[in-house]
Amino acid sequence: MPAVPQPDVLAAFEAAKGFMPTDEGLALYAAADEAGRLGLPLLEVGTYCGRSTILLADAARRAGVTALTVDHHRGSEEQQPGWEYHDPETVDPEVGLMDTLPTFRRTLYKAGLEEHVVALVGRSPQIAALWNTPLGLVFIDGGHTDEHAGADYAGWAPHVAPGGLLVIHDVFPDPVDEFTGQAPYRVYLRAVESGEFTEVSVTGSLRVLRRTGTASAAHG
Repeated sequence: MPAVPQPDVLAAFEAAKGFMPTDEGLALYAAADEAGRLGLPLLEVGTYCGRSTILLADAARRAGVTALTVDHHRGSEEQQPGWEYHDPETVDPEVGLMDTLPTFRRTLYKAGLEEHVVALVGRSPQIAALWNTPLGLVFIDGGHTDEHAGADYAGWAPHVAPGGLLVIHDVFPDPVDEFTGQAPYRVYLRAVESGEFTEVSVTGSLRVLRRTGTASAAHG
């Protein structure tokens, strides 16, 4: 049976700002729980307000590893003023820009999970360029353009350890979803076609893949 979070953890996830539905959250949690058995950190790209971070943090706590979350906290393209997913509550009134970092910190505090998470505040490619530690899980849930989703994959997929998991969110094969899910879909195709990852499960727009190869998975 796949691992499931305790009721209080699931309640904290469902109460947090964010867009991931519960069925996809449960699939992410099961993947994180499995990947945690490798004894390596679990990393997500795209923190927003910490909804999915709650699940990764709790799985990391259970496994005795650390959850890492990467975000510049200024919001992705579709979260800016005038776009569908914009939330005015996340705007810093002093500077007039989005700043989800305070909300994220409150989310983790309320869930009692602060000590199990390291927040890496900055742009994904810059942080990935400095990274050299194997990861048990990489969860790609950042920007939804080819530039950003592709850079997240290129920067982080090579760090997934053999037997580790690559999880991609907002994978929508239908071209009608060009703005919200086609770039993650193309990243998913790159991963599968590389021969380095094998699909494990599909839940809604969430894809879980296992690292089965040993060569660099992100380039070419």
